[in-house]
Amino acid sequence: MRPTFVLVHGAFANSFSFAPLQAELGLLGHRSVAVDLPGHGFAATYPRAYQAPQDLEGLAATPGSLKGVTLADNVAHLVAILERAKRNGPVILVSHSRGGLTATVAANQRPDLIDRIVYVSAWCPVDLDVSAYYAEPEMATVDTTGLASAMVGNPGELGLLRSNFRTSDPGVLAAFKAAFLADGTDDEFMAFLSTFQPDESLDAGTPDDRAQRDTWGRIPKTYVRLTEDTSVPLAMQDRMIREGDALTPENPYDVRTLTSSHLKWLVDPAPAARVLSETAALLPAAS
Repeated sequence: MRPTFVLVHGAFANSFSFAPLQAELGLLGHRSVAVDLPGHGFAATYPRAYQAPQDLEGLAATPGSLKGVTLADNVAHLVAILERAKRNGPVILVSHSRGGLTATVAANQRPDLIDRIVYVSAWCPVDLDVSAYYAEPEMATVDTTGLASAMVGNPGELGLLRSNFRTSDPGVLAAFKAAFLADGTDDEFMAFLSTFQPDESLDAGTPDDRAQRDTWGRIPKTYVRLTEDTSVPLAMQDRMIREGDALTPENPYDVRTLTSSHLKWLVDPAPAARVLSETAALLPAAS
């Protein structure tokens, strides 16, 4: 039986960004499901103040559907989808960027629902919490000024993170492009930026949400490195691979590499689809 790929997006993203990848997977004969985590996709909040001409004061004060949404809420939503997907056969769980946090906790809780877990430049905390990794040397090259400059409102009052991705500030847009899609064209960058939503959850997990040896650790796993990623630098990706391998030396990562920024693999998805198809071939044959 062919597996179902379950695709989990990163911060400020949604299922829409996976559409080109799903097309490529479909042409290779694979089923796939792109997940919208709670408060994402058509459940996202797009305040009228976000439209042009923008009202930044109004944008800073408008409530959002992601207020109070936790990592546990994301995990419960994903587990419900995994349960449905598993009825059709093997499941390969694929996560990108911050989506790795949700995928990791789901794997901790329900390893029986996942036949292989794939991280594409995604967070899989083992030794530290994600917030602590940002203070580590591997993240020293990350330029956070662009995202910080675009933040709107007080996260403590809004109960969420809000970013103005519809800014016209050339400096902020240049910082975004450098962080997300430096190897893409300006048109590709602007098209992808238009799929981002302004809000993201505040909850990035606790020490209990790190990868657990007895559950997460028994799932076959693949890490797809993105060599040109400046948001999750290659050094940090490699550190997560090392930490995962140290946690489960008997079950190390199958490591693959794509020449890509944080988002280029989704803009030009054929190489990534081939890599994912290869991971499907690693599943044990049906008895």
